[in-house]
Amino acid sequence: MLKRLSAITGFALYLMGLTIKPLMAAAIPDFYQQKLDMQVRYDHRSDQTERSQYRLRFYPRLNFDSQWSLHSFVVTGNGFSSSHNTFGSDNNDKIAVRRLYMRRTYSKGKTEFGVIPTYKGRVSATGLAKDGWFQGLRHVHQIQPDHQLELVVGALDATDPARALAVHGDINLFELEYSATLNHLFSIEAGVEHITNGNYLRGEIRYHQQPEQVWFAEIVRRVDQAENKLVLGLESTFLIQQYPIAFYGYYAYVSTEFGERATLTEDYLGTGHAGSLEFSGNIFAARLDWFARIDMVKNTRRLLVGIKRSF
Repeated sequence: MLKRLSAITGFALYLMGLTIKPLMAAAIPDFYQQKLDMQVRYDHRSDQTERSQYRLRFYPRLNFDSQWSLHSFVVTGNGFSSSHNTFGSDNNDKIAVRRLYMRRTYSKGKTEFGVIPTYKGRVSATGLAKDGWFQGLRHVHQIQPDHQLELVVGALDATDPARALAVHGDINLFELEYSATLNHLFSIEAGVEHITNGNYLRGEIRYHQQPEQVWFAEIVRRVDQAENKLVLGLESTFLIQQYPIAFYGYYAYVSTEFGERATLTEDYLGTGHAGSLEFSGNIFAARLDWFARIDMVKNTRRLLVGIKRSF
């Protein structure tokens, strides 16, 4: 029933945009906007049967004026950390509305409230899953050029996408983060977090060696359990006979009792020593993107290969 209601809600948002758009277009340019992306991938893990999967993500948006907008997010998948359905499985038709929130933007930042994304802007492969959600509020304020504060308060009780819009109880999510671009080479982030039952201190530094080559290091300390997470990585773009290929790779170590700050990351495989290498690029003639990724966690190996397209 919850899955059906989520699908109906997403379709209703889409119809609402189509219905209201002709009425508001004259008064508010771009009143209704939408984005759709589709992905198909092959997933081979050393500890599981190989499988083929697909993902659909739909982002409808209503712009009421230059500051206020309503956003939603409808996506496949049956888990907080995964938004893919598996071809041939009994649960290959899962789809749900995972977010519904208001956003107010102003000259020095933005405020979001409702069922909102897990990130404020740049998506980190080592943070909470990018297709996840929580109920609450995010406020981002630029205290001076290239320096900003982010405050997050909310609830992260249910990790079932079909219950993402259900009203949850106690506040169990808090984050206060400072981020800054120090110069053309270095940027930093530092923050305190409380996620469900864990308290964390987090720091990250990014070294922009070139515009298309960024080294980064992140350390997160769970202070109530003396557990740690360390990430060292590189984002880069290189050319093979004038064909650009994007690269993203990192090494990570996560302590065993680190908590949901680890288990709710993207495509979570396990704790311990881990590494990931991802290559991606464009198929210009077909207007498609391709990607290939290798993940390694302890004795588990994983290969992901796929294509995607955005509309």
